[in-house]
Amino acid sequence: MELGNYSKAVRSLEALDSRYPFGPHKTQVQLDLIYAYYKLDDAASGIANIDRFIRLNPTHKDIDYVYYMRGLVNMQSDNYMFHDMLNIDRTDRDPKAAQDAFNDFDRLIKQYPNSKYAADAQKRMQFLKNRLAKYAITVAEYYIKMNAWSAAAVRAQTVLETYPGTPSTERALEIMATAYEELGQQKLKDHVLMVMQSNFPNNDMLK
Repeated sequence: MELGNYSKAVRSLEALDSRYPFGPHKTQVQLDLIYAYYKLDDAASGIANIDRFIRLNPTHKDIDYVYYMRGLVNMQSDNYMFHDMLNIDRTDRDPKAAQDAFNDFDRLIKQYPNSKYAADAQKRMQFLKNRLAKYAITVAEYYIKMNAWSAAAVRAQTVLETYPGTPSTERALEIMATAYEELGQQKLKDHVLMVMQSNFPNNDMLK
């Protein structure tokens, strides 16, 4: 592992884990396996070993680290390195792994607020929150194309309720105002415009 040969490390660690499942170093072997799987971008094996560790060692002194690694593995599953390198926006892809990562970090912060991993988890949650909000906007815009105005408004509202304070908030309000106008819901539209006036006074919809 120190040399960066994680494939060889995994083979050795798996052999140790299999031959000496009750040995004195069993938990360290399992922790090292989790990290090695993460470095190999093997999410399935990483999550399987993380969940096994949590099930067998719920009070281990490093359990906060294991929850943190669960978030990292899920977050890694949501990333597409080549899309990032080519600057391709893929916020339309299935956000399940991002949602799972968000939940993992949220659990870590709530259950272990004094963990040394809590601060980094908080930063990652903000990134994931932005990503999930953008996905909700993408879905809402799809509904607009389909003239499914009610569905578009509901999806945009989830951005305000579930992911407040993200850069997608302004676009969510625009979608809601447009949808309510199409639905003939003038009072709801006026309320949305009031919120927009308070938070985004320079928005073109207010001119």
